[in-house]
Amino acid sequence: MRGRQGGLRFQLLGPVVARADDVPINVGSPQQHAVLAMLSLREGRAVSMAELVDGLWGEEPPRTGHRTVLTYISRLRTVLEPGRCAGEGGDVLPSVPGGYALRAGDIEVDSVLFEREAADRSGGVRVVHDRLSGALARWRGGALAGVPGPWARRERDRLEEMRTTVREALLGYALDLGRHAQSVPELRAMVAEFPLRERLSELLMLALYRCGRQADALAVHRAARHALRTELGVEPSAALAELQRRILAADPGLLVSTVDIQSAVGAGTPPPVPPVRPLLQQLPADIADFTGRATTVEEIRAVLAGEGAGHGHAVTVCTVSGSAGVGKTTVAIHVAHLLGEAFPDGRLHVDLRTGSTPAEPAGVLADLLTALGTPSDRLPLGLAGRAALYRSLLADRRVLLVLDNARDAEQIRPLLPGTAGCAVLVTSRARDLALPGARCFDLGLPPESEALELLAAIVGAERVDAEPAAARSLVAACGRLPLAVRIAASRLVGRPGRSIASLDQRLRDEHARLDELRVGDLAVASAFRLAYEALTPETARAFRLLALSDAPDVTLPVAAALLDTDERAAEVLAETLVDAAMLESHAPGRYRFHDLLRLYARHRAEQAESPAEREAAVVRVAEMLIATVLRAARTVVPGESPRAWLRPVRHAGVAFAGTAEVRAWFGAEHALLTATMEQLLPSGPRALRTAVELLGVVGVSGHFMGLTHYLEISRIAGAAAERARALRDPEYRARALHIRAWLAFLAARHDLAEADLRLALACADEADDTLRRHMAGNLLALVLWATDRPEEAERAMRKAARFAGDEGNPDSPAAAARYVARLYTALSSREPDVTIMTPVMRAADATGANLTTVDGLQRLGRLLRSPGPDRARC
Repeated sequence: MRGRQGGLRFQLLGPVVARADDVPINVGSPQQHAVLAMLSLREGRAVSMAELVDGLWGEEPPRTGHRTVLTYISRLRTVLEPGRCAGEGGDVLPSVPGGYALRAGDIEVDSVLFEREAADRSGGVRVVHDRLSGALARWRGGALAGVPGPWARRERDRLEEMRTTVREALLGYALDLGRHAQSVPELRAMVAEFPLRERLSELLMLALYRCGRQADALAVHRAARHALRTELGVEPSAALAELQRRILAADPGLLVSTVDIQSAVGAGTPPPVPPVRPLLQQLPADIADFTGRATTVEEIRAVLAGEGAGHGHAVTVCTVSGSAGVGKTTVAIHVAHLLGEAFPDGRLHVDLRTGSTPAEPAGVLADLLTALGTPSDRLPLGLAGRAALYRSLLADRRVLLVLDNARDAEQIRPLLPGTAGCAVLVTSRARDLALPGARCFDLGLPPESEALELLAAIVGAERVDAEPAAARSLVAACGRLPLAVRIAASRLVGRPGRSIASLDQRLRDEHARLDELRVGDLAVASAFRLAYEALTPETARAFRLLALSDAPDVTLPVAAALLDTDERAAEVLAETLVDAAMLESHAPGRYRFHDLLRLYARHRAEQAESPAEREAAVVRVAEMLIATVLRAARTVVPGESPRAWLRPVRHAGVAFAGTAEVRAWFGAEHALLTATMEQLLPSGPRALRTAVELLGVVGVSGHFMGLTHYLEISRIAGAAAERARALRDPEYRARALHIRAWLAFLAARHDLAEADLRLALACADEADDTLRRHMAGNLLALVLWATDRPEEAERAMRKAARFAGDEGNPDSPAAAARYVARLYTALSSREPDVTIMTPVMRAADATGANLTTVDGLQRLGRLLRSPGPDRARC
C-alpha cells in the first residue's frame, strides 16, 4: 500500500491531533506538530523552507535549521504515507516549486472549518446561532496547545481572538432568540475576562435588564465605565451610553427580541407587547471548576424537578445542611443552574446572611415582591400581608427559590411559596430546620477522591499525577474541606515551579505550632494562615479591613472607604485577594468573603488594628454612604441641600445620572445601608452620631423606605434612640426619635408618631437643638391635623415657627424642613413625574403656602393622608 486510504483530519483547536480513517497518527515531536500545522493551514499551497525555519525558530535559527526541517518533513511523510518506499517523493506531502505542500485529495482541518463557519452569517437568526455554536464546539482547548515557535504563538493569538469574537457574536444571537437568562453566566465570565470589550458589557446589561435586574444591569455599566477610564483614560462608547440611557428610562423596546420583531414584520403585525412580568433570573454564576458531589447533585435535582414521587399540592422543599466551608452554597447554585427548563418563570436567589446581621423576612419579602413587579408604594406594611401577597403572585408560576445561609425555620417560613408549581432549596448550617415535608441532605466532607479531583481541576491533572502521594497528603492536611483545598491549590497555581510536597510539609509544620484561631478543623486555619502570610503587607491589610463591614458584600466604593484609598487602588488590592482565593468576585465591582475567611480576617484585624482604627474604617463607609444619599437627593430635587441638615463629610459619594439610577442604587444597596447603621450603633459616640445621620438621610428617602422597609428602619431608629439615651446624647436621641416618628406618620400610625415626637421635642429642648425643635414641631402639627385636632395643630405649628429662622436663608431650619418634605414627596409620589416637584407640591407652592405656615402644613397634611386619586385632584 503506497499511501493511506480515505481522508486525513488535522485538529489544531487544542492539542494537535492527526487522524487517518479516524485512526490517530503519531506525528512525533512538538516541532513536527508545528511543521504539520503550518502546512495544513495553507490548504494545499506551498510553504517555503525559509517560512518553516522562521516559524520554528524566528530570528535566531540553529545552524542546522534547514537540515532539521528536512528531517521533520521526511518523518511526516513516513507517518502520513506508511506505504511509501524510502527515497521516493511523497504524494501527500510532496516537494513543490517554492517548498512543500499537503496535497491529499481529502484533508479536513478543524481550524479552517471553524473560520469558514464563523464568517458565514447567511440565513436567519436561529440558523446563524446554530452554525456559530457548532463552530465553537470544534474547540478542545487552547489552539495549537504545546506547539513551540513564533509562528505558533502568532497563530494561537489570531485564532483565540477569533474565538472570542465568535463567542461574543453567538451571545448576541442568543439574546435575539430570547435566551437572555441562559446567557447571563457566560456573559459575566466573559466580561470579567475581557473588561474592555464594550460589546460584551452591552450584551450583559441587556440580558440582565430582560431578566428584570435593572440595578445589576446599571452596575455593569458603572464597572465598564470605571475600567475604561482607569485603563485607557476614555469614556464609554456612544452605544454603551445609549443603552444605559434606555435602561434608566425603562425602555420597553429593550424587552423585545429580534426574532419577535422579524416574526411580527413577516406577519404584517406590530411587534409584540413586552411581557408584563419579566423572567426572573437572580442566580449567582455557577462555579467553573465544580467537581464531585455527583450523586447528591442528581438527587437534589430530581427532587426539585418533581421526578419520582410527588407531594400533591405542597411546595417542594430541599434543605442542604453542613458545616462551614463544606460547599453547601456551591452545590445549591450548581443544582439551580441545572434546573432552568424545570422552572421557566425564573430562579430567585436570596442570601439570608447568617451572622451578625441576618436578613429579616419582611425586608426579604419586600425585595421579592418588588422583583415580582409590585410597586414599592403598594406593598403591605406587615409581614403577614406581604407573605400573603407573595404567595398569591407565585400561585400560577413555576419558580425556584434558593434561600442561602438560612439561620432557622422562623426566618424561612414566611418566604415559602404556597403552591406545588414552585420549589425551594435552602442551605443552612443548622441541621434541625424542622420544615414540614422537606427533603433533607446533610453535606459532609467529600471523599479523598473528590478532594483530589478538585485539586487537579485547579492546579492541573499533570501536577497531581506527578506527585500522587503528596497530593493525597495535602488534601488530608486540609481536612478534605473544599474551601481549604481551594486556598492551598491557589498557592500552587501562582507558583508553577513549586512542588505539592513542599506545600504539604509547610501545612504540617503549621499544625505543630498553630495556637491561634480554630475554625472547625484545625487544618482550615493552617491553610488560611499560610495563604495570609504569603500576602504583601498592603494586601494583608486589605484582607483585614475589607472583612470589617457587616454588609453581605463589598462594592468598590465601600472597599475604597474601608481602605481609605481611591477605587482604582482598592480594586487592584481586591483582585489580588481574588487571585489568592481569599476573596470572591461574584459580580462586576462586587466582592464577598466566605464566612470562615471573614472570621479569620477579623481575627487578624483584632491583632493588627486597634479598636479605634477598626471603628474608623466602618465610619468612613457610613460617611461615604451619607454623601451618596445626599447626591441622590440632589439628583431628584436639584439644588444644594441645606448645610444645617448634616455635618460635613469628606467623601464625594457615588454619582447618579438620573432618578431611575437613584432608585436602582437604593434597591441594590439597602442591605449595605442597614448593615452599616446597625454595625455602628454599639460603638462610641462618634460612630453613633454617624449612624443616626445616615439613618436620617435614608429615612427621608421615600423611594428607599416608603413602606417597603418600614419595620426594619423603624427598629434601627428605636435602637439608635436607646443607644443615644445610654450615651447621654439628647440631640441625637431626638434625631432618632424624629426619624421613627416620620416613618410612623407615613404608615398612618399616628399614636406612635405623636409619642415619639413629644419625647423628641423634650430631648431637643434639653440639647437646645433649634433644627429639631422646628422640624419635629412641624411634623407634630401634621400628626395633630391628621387626627382631627386642628386647634392643637395650629398651636404646635406656631410654636415650631418660632425656631424657623430666616426663611430666606438656605441654611435655616425652615429651608431644611422644606427640603426634606419636597424630597420625600418627589421620591414617594405615585404621580408619573418624579424627577422634579410633583403636581401636589407645585400646587401648594402656587398658593404661597410654604411649609413654615399653618396653611401650608394643613394643605400638606390633607394631601399626605388622602388616597392617590384625591391627591391628583388637589
